[in-house]
Amino acid sequence: MTEAALIEAGWRRLKQFVNVFDLPLAIILGLLATFSLVTLYSAGYDFPGRFEGQVRNFVAAFFVLWIAANIKPHHLMRMAIPVYVSGVALLVCVAVFGISKNGAQRWLNVGVVIQPSEMLKIGVPLMLAWYFHKHETQVRGRDFFAAALLLVIPVGLVAKQPDLGTALLIMAAGLYVIYFAGLSWKLIAPVLLIAVIGAGSLIYFGDQMCADGVKWPGMREYQKQRICTLLDPTTDPLGKGFHTIQAAIAVGSGGVTGKGYMQGTQAHLEFIPERTTDFIFAVYAEEFGLIGNVLLMLLYTALIARGLIIAGNAPSYFSRLLAGSITLIFFTYAFVNMGMVSGMLPVVGVPLPFMSYGGTALATLGVGSGILMSIQRHRKLVQT
Repeated sequence: MTEAALIEAGWRRLKQFVNVFDLPLAIILGLLATFSLVTLYSAGYDFPGRFEGQVRNFVAAFFVLWIAANIKPHHLMRMAIPVYVSGVALLVCVAVFGISKNGAQRWLNVGVVIQPSEMLKIGVPLMLAWYFHKHETQVRGRDFFAAALLLVIPVGLVAKQPDLGTALLIMAAGLYVIYFAGLSWKLIAPVLLIAVIGAGSLIYFGDQMCADGVKWPGMREYQKQRICTLLDPTTDPLGKGFHTIQAAIAVGSGGVTGKGYMQGTQAHLEFIPERTTDFIFAVYAEEFGLIGNVLLMLLYTALIARGLIIAGNAPSYFSRLLAGSITLIFFTYAFVNMGMVSGMLPVVGVPLPFMSYGGTALATLGVGSGILMSIQRHRKLVQT
C-alpha cells in the first residue's frame, strides 16, 4: 500500500471516530470540563491526587460518551428492558446484602464495589421512553399508571437506602418522560397545587415545629434536620447548618468579579466542607464572582438548549422522549446543586454536572451526553 493510500485510510478512520460527536455539544462539554479542572485545582489543593483523579475521570467519561454515541437509537431501545430489570434486581440485592457506610446501604460488592442506583438515572428514562414508544398510537390513562409504577419501584428502593439525592434525580428523569409523553395538565395542576400549599405550610409552621422538636410523620430525623436547617441554618451553626452558612458566605463574598483565582478564603481556610464535590460551586463563586457565575449559567443554558434542539429533531417518539428527559436531567442536576449551595434548597448530595469531582457521576453524565450525540447523528434515519 502506498503512502498516500495509508494516509487516506488513516483519515477515513479518524473521520469515523470524530463524526460521532455533535460539535456544539462537544464544545459546551469541553468548556465545562475546563472550568471543572481549573476550579478543582484550587479547591483540591490539600487533597493529593484529586486533580489528577479528575483528569482520569474525564478521560474515562470521554470513552464512555464515545461508546454511547456509537450505539444507534434502535439498539438503545432493545437495551431498555435488560438495563431496567438488571438495575432493579441489583437494587434488591443492595437492600438484602449491600455494603453500608455512614448509615446508608447503597453499595454492592461484585468483585468491585458498585452503586447500582446510578445506572437507573439512565435506565428509568430509557425504559419509560421504550414503554410509551410501544403505545405511541394511543396513550391511555392506564399507560400513565403503568409508567408511574415502573418509576415508583426503583425510586422507592433508592429512597429506602437512604439516598434522597439519587432518588430525586431518578424520579425527575421518569417524570420528564411521562410529561413529554402527553400527561394532561388536569392531572399535573392538582399535584402542583398540593405541592405549593405544602411548601407554604412548611414555611409558615416549620420554624415553630423545628423549635418545639415535633416529630414529623413519615420523615426520618436527619431529613427533618435538613429542612429545619434550610428554614434557619443559624439554629445549629456549627453542626447541621455549617455547610449552608459557609457556602452562602463564600457565594456572597465573591462579589461581582470574585476574589481571584486561588484567593478564596472560605475554601483555602477549609471552611467549605465537600468543596471538591457537592459544594464546588461555592469555591467557584467565591473566586470568580457574579461574572463567573453568569458565564457558568450561560454554559448550562447552552447545554440544555442544545439538548432540547436534539430532542426536537429526533426521528422517533422514543428518541424524542429519551433526549428530552436526559436534557432536563442536566437541568435538574444544576438547579438542585446551585439551589442547595445558595441555601434555597435542602442539602441532598447532588453534584454539579461536569464540575464536581467524582467518577461515577461523570460516567453517568457521559452516557447521557453520548446518547444525545447518537440521537443527533441518526436524526435522518427513517424509523421502521
